[in-house]
Amino acid sequence: MSKIVIALGGNALGNNPKEQIEMIKKAAKPLVGLIKDGHEIILSHGNGPQVGTIKLAFDTASAINDKVCEMELTECTAMSQGYIGYHLQQGIKTELINQQVDRSIVTIITQVIVDKNDKAFLTPTKPIGSFYTKEKADELRKSNPDLKFVEDSGRGYRTVVASPRPIDIAEKDAILDLIENKFIVITCGGGGIPVSKNDEGTLEGVSAVIDKDFAAEKLAELVNADYLFILTAVDRVAINFGKPEQKDLVSMTIEEAEKYCDEGYFAPGSMLPKVEATMMFVKSGNNRKAVICSLEKVQLAVRGESGTLITQ
Repeated sequence: MSKIVIALGGNALGNNPKEQIEMIKKAAKPLVGLIKDGHEIILSHGNGPQVGTIKLAFDTASAINDKVCEMELTECTAMSQGYIGYHLQQGIKTELINQQVDRSIVTIITQVIVDKNDKAFLTPTKPIGSFYTKEKADELRKSNPDLKFVEDSGRGYRTVVASPRPIDIAEKDAILDLIENKFIVITCGGGGIPVSKNDEGTLEGVSAVIDKDFAAEKLAELVNADYLFILTAVDRVAINFGKPEQKDLVSMTIEEAEKYCDEGYFAPGSMLPKVEATMMFVKSGNNRKAVICSLEKVQLAVRGESGTLITQ
């Protein structure tokens, strides 16, 4: 059977803890189904809505109450890893018990190393946090001029932050040891806590959010996965998405995927990084494959009955 790194989207986890618990209950069934089918899974997840909400809460509270401190984005990412991991552990463990699968599950608070000179720091592009109307975004920008907003795939306006590419994973030895000992590992949550090496050679946090798809790709390389699965809201990748001539893609070669990217078929900050991350993984070794699919149909996608398969 296959070793599969699975990246869950942050938007698929709801907008608040109550929603998240319910959505994870639903997510746990197909994920545990994969384990019961004999596959080994390693989980990563996004945190766009969650980290933005945490940051906004601290920013708002600290502005009106001097007993509340401001919180850096790195600490907000760490907080989101903790509480999302907690909910995933509970939901998946409950389903493991329900399906009579004897496995342990653990979350690693994960630091992901980036280059502090990455050009991404000059041009913030990563949407995080809640969706706002244009009017509400303008209102928030007036009260905090440092905030930057972009329209996100027709769903509303969100703040954007820098999104550097991952270079390495600081906790890689712990991840590999846990996998070797048959743990289900949740790691690189929200793309990982972005850190860089300082002049002393130690790690320090940098204010950014790493795209979880690229972090999952780096993770998949590290654990020598057979597949990288990026789960999203649609069953398959499409060109001309949302138009009368929309075409769903059952499969793409690297050459075809590069052509579609160059021709602008995939939206930046949405489908484009997913396709780019899958291409990177497939190129990284022989017989590596990637799939973009919906969570609900992930078991079907493993059998080739749903999703978009990306191959050499």
